Amino acid sequence: MVQYLGAAALFSQLAAAAVPLYSNYEFNPLEHLGGNAPYFEPLDPQTDPAPPQGCSATRAAYLVRHAAIYANDFDYEEYLEPFMEKFQNNTGIDWSSIPSLSFLSSWSPPISDAEQELLTRVGKLEATQLGVSLSFRYNNFALPKRIWTSSAERTYESAKALVRGFEPAGQDNTIGLVSVYEADAGGANTLTPYSSCPEYSGSAGSEQSSVYLEKYTAPIMARLNDAAPAFNFTADDVYGMMEMCAYETVIRGSSPFCSLDLFRPDDWLGWEYTADVQYHYNVGYGSQVSGAVGFPWVNATANLLLADADDASVQDLYVSFTHRELPPMVLVALGLFNNSAFGGSEATINATMPSDTINYRRAWRSSHILPFLTNVAMEKLNCTGSYGYDDGEYYRVLVNNAPQPLPDCADGPGTTCSRAAFEEYLQQRGDMFSGYSAVCNTSAEYSNSTDVLTIYTETEGGNGTFVGKRAMWEQ
Repeated sequence: MVQYLGAAALFSQLAAAAVPLYSNYEFNPLEHLGGNAPYFEPLDPQTDPAPPQGCSATRAAYLVRHAAIYANDFDYEEYLEPFMEKFQNNTGIDWSSIPSLSFLSSWSPPISDAEQELLTRVGKLEATQLGVSLSFRYNNFALPKRIWTSSAERTYESAKALVRGFEPAGQDNTIGLVSVYEADAGGANTLTPYSSCPEYSGSAGSEQSSVYLEKYTAPIMARLNDAAPAFNFTADDVYGMMEMCAYETVIRGSSPFCSLDLFRPDDWLGWEYTADVQYHYNVGYGSQVSGAVGFPWVNATANLLLADADDASVQDLYVSFTHRELPPMVLVALGLFNNSAFGGSEATINATMPSDTINYRRAWRSSHILPFLTNVAMEKLNCTGSYGYDDGEYYRVLVNNAPQPLPDCADGPGTTCSRAAFEEYLQQRGDMFSGYSAVCNTSAEYSNSTDVLTIYTETEGGNGTFVGKRAMWEQ
């Protein structure tokens, strides 16, 4: 009788909540916040990060976005600061009487103008943990002599934190940190080549993304204004409040703006898609320059991996830090996360990211490819005894620890491809995306541009032609 009553109570609760008996639906807003998301590993696809059977990594290279910061300058000026000032000026609202917004009665803004762009403690922890993870993953590698970083403080501090996590105890000051100057006339030979590309626009995608921003925020605005009409919530307020979930979390460890009582899962998916449209046109397949800007890093890195095993000038591990723009451009150059990769046409790829409705089946998800500390890795593996495959060299790409199958380059174990197939694939991508200077029309802004990235093979601390005299070692 007790068991029967227990089951009846359970069914009653399920019916009241409209939850299927075996539902395991969960939703974490922090995994749907695009380029503002704290680092996480979506494992997209769910391929095994470990080397395939019989394989071991012999060389690797990582391109890493800086770790979590207080706020991006655009986000701060466009959304966060206006909302915070508006909140502080509306002192007559009794927030405690509004259930979903009651936390605002004691809430205070977590960001000041002076703190934007600075690395948070969470950011330093993220970068240090990545250093530790890489030291375990490649424990048979020689310590790298150098790692590279663009010269901005947030990238430089991220690189320092990674070095501290990577260097073994008792071996401090053994890895040189090369700062590559963020020049506006550096051609392809920088870690910020988009800044040297006159044809790249940092505002690209704003017009297209604003269409869905207005659509998804409309019902949220109506609901919030019904609860607190004196505040007069706008679309930008809603977008900024949802951004606050991300930034406050990496500053304070958590944020009441992440509550699913305030914004439901579908609201977060609307925010995420708005960001995805922005990044599609800004640094993704909707940009005419993305592939050409990303290819120099792909080409330079592949050449390092393909170098002879006994080449003493080549490190076992290369790590470089940059900003949010370059990793997705590299992914375009590699042909990854392409909505039209199977069966579609490159000419109509923009149709896969409509501005007025969500493409739920899209491959291009900025939350998966662009959280803070996002990392794109290329590995060289030696495989012996991999059943069904010849012994030899194989290559693969990982994004945030998830191996990614390269289109038309999958003749090896798991997601790897053979050396011959990898070289052919690089040639094909080069045919599509070489010619950085011509695509970017650099001659319109400056002379002496370059189409290649050579910082990894330059001497004297990486101080090359377009790196500038500000390149330095940190000992």
